[in-house]
Amino acid sequence: MKKIFSKAAAILLSAFLIGSFTAAGYYAQKLPESITAESGVPLGIAGYPLLHMDSSGADTASVTFLGAIPVKSMAVTSAEAPVLTVGGSPFGIKLLMEGVMVTSLGTVTDASGVRSCPAKEAGIVPGDVIRLANGQQVSSNSDMEEIINHSSGKSIELSVQRGDRQFTAQLRPVCSAEGRWRGGMWVRDSIAGIGTMTFISKETGRFAGLGHPICDSDTGEVIPVHSGEAAAVDITDARRGIRGVPGELRGTFLQGTAYGVLTGNGGSGVYGRLTNSACRELSCGTDEYKLAYRQEISTGAAEIRSTVDGSGPKMYTVEIERIDYSGDPDGKDMVIHVTDPELLERTGGIVQGMSGSPIIQGGRIVGAVTHVFVADPTRGYGIFAETMLNAMEAA
Repeated sequence: MKKIFSKAAAILLSAFLIGSFTAAGYYAQKLPESITAESGVPLGIAGYPLLHMDSSGADTASVTFLGAIPVKSMAVTSAEAPVLTVGGSPFGIKLLMEGVMVTSLGTVTDASGVRSCPAKEAGIVPGDVIRLANGQQVSSNSDMEEIINHSSGKSIELSVQRGDRQFTAQLRPVCSAEGRWRGGMWVRDSIAGIGTMTFISKETGRFAGLGHPICDSDTGEVIPVHSGEAAAVDITDARRGIRGVPGELRGTFLQGTAYGVLTGNGGSGVYGRLTNSACRELSCGTDEYKLAYRQEISTGAAEIRSTVDGSGPKMYTVEIERIDYSGDPDGKDMVIHVTDPELLERTGGIVQGMSGSPIIQGGRIVGAVTHVFVADPTRGYGIFAETMLNAMEAA
């Protein structure tokens, strides 16, 4: 009998050890290589209570599973968490690109009925950004059109940006059946939309919003910013989201009322600087919350601050259902579930235009809403506020 119990105990111990090491490997993949933490605050990963963190040096910490099985070593930077003015107000986004973005290609039919696409033959694809044409800066659709119209069919040297790559291309326009020189492409030089401001630094007047980049609706490419404006808007209506069809906030730009300039558009949102009058209007320095670093965020109850009508920003209850502490730059650090009856009745959950709505948990700003689940508008993704702050300071 003792042998049977001993054997069973050995099997259980073996299973426990295998499961523990498997869990350790899982956590190792889910954790970032480094974190920022406040001095004097006990280290820990709020969402992983089975993990223990112990300082192993001035700037490193050892993470173990159940206090015994090593998971990984993480770099730790000590810092004082900043206090930020929480947002929740909508703002209009007006962006002028650095050059013009090719949104689509098309064929040109000449007087003989021959069809061709000069842009395609030059190696141009949708999403390319044309910055120069024959050494001349291109800043608008009309600039590009005028250069092509006056080419007389001669080759035009284009300076093109494709992602991180820059190259030159030779575009030879074709004379259409209507007698006009054409390049076989459509381009865009600006974009406008509505988003939500996430937070403001009262010391500098800089702000972050949206939580994800502004991309071209045709190509999906991130819009390179030449200049931009953050404008005041009036939210007039909210179209409810339903399964399969995202809702949206509808509003109008208030003419002549600019909040400030936009200085960046990247993977973590849009960034800019407010005017002094906009800071006063948006109550910089009043509705303040301390930043929560990513490891301090846990699943459970939280709130979002958003504006869905003309009455201004309000707090609505949500549940943080899942957290990815690794901090992959995709704006999907958290999954949130809207539980507030008023917001569900009004919008059906998360709608377009609410992107950037700050997420508050435990009296601290933890992140911002970024995307809605098309199949379930009551759920969506959020990004860490820490990530947005780092990007704002670098913009």
